[in-house]
Amino acid sequence: MTSGPHTAEQPTLNKDVPWDSFDPGAYIGNNYLDMKTVDEEIVSRVRDHFSGRLRGSGRVLSGIDVGAGPNLYPSLAMLPWCRNITLLEWSANNIRYLEGQRPDYDGHWEQFWKVLREDQEYRDFNSRDFFSEAAVPVQGSLFDLCRADTRWDIGTMFFVAESITESLDEFRRGVGCFMHVLKPGAPFAAAFMEHSEGYRVGDLEFPATYDIDIAEVCAALEGFAHLDDVHRMADVGHLVRHGHTGMILVCGRRKE
Repeated sequence: MTSGPHTAEQPTLNKDVPWDSFDPGAYIGNNYLDMKTVDEEIVSRVRDHFSGRLRGSGRVLSGIDVGAGPNLYPSLAMLPWCRNITLLEWSANNIRYLEGQRPDYDGHWEQFWKVLREDQEYRDFNSRDFFSEAAVPVQGSLFDLCRADTRWDIGTMFFVAESITESLDEFRRGVGCFMHVLKPGAPFAAAFMEHSEGYRVGDLEFPATYDIDIAEVCAALEGFAHLDDVHRMADVGHLVRHGHTGMILVCGRRKE
């Protein structure tokens, strides 16, 4: 599949994309086998946000990583406080990947865990054991969360809402669906590609919402969240997607 030209009136929607053909091995090869400087900064900031909010609270929370895909570092960042972590993912290939990581995750994730362990909260347990016990892959759509009754104590959503559609309306709805399932006061971290024109995984092209910048991200979260840290990273050394100009990380808390 190759993406054709699309106009603002005719964007590629989430339902138009063959998500079950997503190749997790190709995606990891392009992004996570070697930790990029921008990912190290993201992991550090998320670590500090969660530790600052939750230090000493114990492993009693329920967590959710929305659109987990073949990326374990968001769930690893929640491990010290979570008795269970829902890895919500739509692609059947990605679900199989996540199930395969549960017994003993691949070695390249250790470089991300090493960054997390710079904070004391992450040091005194075996991350592989905790991940195996806590992580539960669940096949489901981000948009289904808008109708969900369950609420989680802590959440992450990394490069999802803007990376599954060309529609700005769907992007905004996706952000709202993520916020919908967080309990009042729940700490969260979310990351977004700025001005991505789409991305290739293996032989396939996948859509992205182009009009994403700090102002649009903050507008989508307005009314839902207190924003503790909004940070833009130019990422000029590793342009992982067509045309994108950087990454935006938001750390905050769900409003009461």
